[in-house]
Amino acid sequence: MTRLSNDWRRTHYTKDVDESLTGENITVMGWIHEIRDLGGIIFVLIRDRDGMIQLTAPSKEIDDELLEQIRKLRKESVIGLKGTVQESGKAPNGAEIIPSEIKVFSLANQPLPMDPTEKVKAEIDTRLDSRFIDLRKPSVSAIFKIKSKMLHTVRTFFEENGYLEVNTPKLVASATEGGTELFPITYFEKEAFLGQSPQLYKQMMMSAGFDKVYEIAQIFRAEEHDTLRHLNEAISIDMEASFMDDVDVMKVLNDLVQEVIINVKNDCKEELKTLEVDLATPEGHFEIVNYDDAVDMINSRNVPMEWGEDLSRAAEKVLGDMMDGYYFLTEWPTEIKPFYVMPNEKNPIKSHAFDLMYKDLEISSGAMRVHQHDLLREKIAEKGLNPDAFGGYLKAFEYGMPPHSGWGLGADRFNMTLTGLENIRETVLFPRDRRRLTP
Repeated sequence: MTRLSNDWRRTHYTKDVDESLTGENITVMGWIHEIRDLGGIIFVLIRDRDGMIQLTAPSKEIDDELLEQIRKLRKESVIGLKGTVQESGKAPNGAEIIPSEIKVFSLANQPLPMDPTEKVKAEIDTRLDSRFIDLRKPSVSAIFKIKSKMLHTVRTFFEENGYLEVNTPKLVASATEGGTELFPITYFEKEAFLGQSPQLYKQMMMSAGFDKVYEIAQIFRAEEHDTLRHLNEAISIDMEASFMDDVDVMKVLNDLVQEVIINVKNDCKEELKTLEVDLATPEGHFEIVNYDDAVDMINSRNVPMEWGEDLSRAAEKVLGDMMDGYYFLTEWPTEIKPFYVMPNEKNPIKSHAFDLMYKDLEISSGAMRVHQHDLLREKIAEKGLNPDAFGGYLKAFEYGMPPHSGWGLGADRFNMTLTGLENIRETVLFPRDRRRLTP
């Protein structure tokens, strides 16, 4: 079959079928979730993107040919179902369908590589190896419905606040932040890299006079991590704005996170219920903890940390135990931040950099940027990098660059905070880490 015939078109999604449609003839389409053949009656649960509906086939009411067709159905096969809606208190949404016709579009092989009903639990690697079936589970599809709502809210928020969406290159000639965390690729007769961040390009947009920009796109980091919170390919939500300092863009981030949470709570009630998540709505400005105080707090819990160090995993854990929900870490040491971060004018060993944390999870980093050409060259050299390798980037600072600030928010980690998940791989359709490049 190359196309659907005109008499086979879906009339309803399963979520729209309830007792109010009693007596109506409808057509639904989806996957066979479960089959229970009790001899005199057959129950079949049919699942689509939005839920499930029960097909009920009493042997005394269904002709033998149709009954035999139903008996031959296999779990996870794709079918179309025509029938009459009938009220049923025990069925999903209080209604069931008495079938009049069934069309099998695709018969699933048996046995299945995993159980999408979740009666038999599967380990994460098994699930990811058969991700196309894992994603059929309501508890998994709920994650991505929430993620979709989050990304939609992000775009709407930026558009309503005067930001322009931009698309920056993911093939780059030099490191964004220095270091060795780069994936090199062969680019004709040259070496190139997969982009770590849109940072340099979104700053160049400030020189171009775009004023406020955002981007939602992949970033790539060749970090040899094997943790529950790191991936080598991730989605980053980035913004940059002229004539704003770090405090200004922290407020933008604060407002965005709150709006996402409100929309997810309002529009994803069923998904949150499926995941058994009671999402709290933070109000007002998130608490601010400066780096100096964070060091003292961490040391007070007998986790050693010297001033000037980045947070270790142990430090993040104890800090997360002491803090509730979202909070900002501010005034980071300049030495451990990228070259483009603006030092504090009065105390240059500190910077105008911040992180947004959720308990023990860093979900965003941002800062006011260096916008003076000579200072920027100096900062690049201090990091052991060659300023000449950043010629195209630095040129933008020679011809009028306004003060500007911005941040990057990890979409996948943010979704962990919305869904209550502890493994970032569960928030990505097809995750990429140091061991996984397929499917």
